[in-house]
Amino acid sequence: MEEAISQTTLDYQRIEQAIRYIEANYRHQPSLRDIADHVALSEYHFSRMFSRWAGTSPQRFMKYLTKEYAKAQLAQTGSLLDATYATGLSSPSRLHDLFVTYEAMTPAEFRAQGAGVPIRYGLHATPFGECFIALSPRGITDIRFLTGPETAEVFVAQLRAEWPQAGYLPDSAATQPYAERLFNAGTSEASQPLPLLLRGTNFQIKVWEALLRIPFGRLVSYDDVARYIGQPTASRAVGTAIGSNRLAYLIPCHRVLQKAGGLGGYRWGTARKQALLGWEAAQSQPEVPWEGTWAQTQIEF
Repeated sequence: MEEAISQTTLDYQRIEQAIRYIEANYRHQPSLRDIADHVALSEYHFSRMFSRWAGTSPQRFMKYLTKEYAKAQLAQTGSLLDATYATGLSSPSRLHDLFVTYEAMTPAEFRAQGAGVPIRYGLHATPFGECFIALSPRGITDIRFLTGPETAEVFVAQLRAEWPQAGYLPDSAATQPYAERLFNAGTSEASQPLPLLLRGTNFQIKVWEALLRIPFGRLVSYDDVARYIGQPTASRAVGTAIGSNRLAYLIPCHRVLQKAGGLGGYRWGTARKQALLGWEAAQSQPEVPWEGTWAQTQIEF
């Protein structure tokens, strides 16, 4: 199990390298061979690695990273969030049929700065790099991808600053089941609710609730989210609230783009956001014969 996860993480590191290379060089129309050379693989091995990671070919995956694809998805949004809300589900086929627990602590626990509350945490390999997961008795408090200077130690220090009297226990065995469910679509376990322990303002929580209703593989704009929460002029504030999300992937802030199809920002790096979007699109779109060339499918964000 650990060996397979490690290989998936290694695959992701090369996928991220490839995406960064394409993003920097798409105007020069890099070929499949150019990209494979950049990640130090043959075309054959690069294609096999890519397909193993994404479940589809590199060419088809890159189709999902173009602005034209994003614009087409946004054009289909309509009342997507309203329709999803009416069903009572955030997604009919994914892990994100969740319920949200608002209270981070009882008033007494808050006054005591978390005294007596155990926070267990662990670091786990995922298809999108290592992630840090923290867990309290009330639910998941943090899921954060490691990026640059952000390490598990940095995240623990931030938690200690919030709840200085809580107990912090490295316990990967406790957090591992959540890591395994995070990207495990289509299983009976994936449809079970996960308790989330959210800390934020009322406005932030309203935004995060809206994000929970975006179905797997679908995209909405910041304006869509602002309209959905009843504040159509607050798209900038919506963006700020989205940037404050501490539950990576589980609260799917990566599914929100600019109105014109632009990528927008992402707390854990735009290359990772592109990888998430392409991977979800590949999982949710039916296989069709590929038409076109690699050069016609470059990233345009």
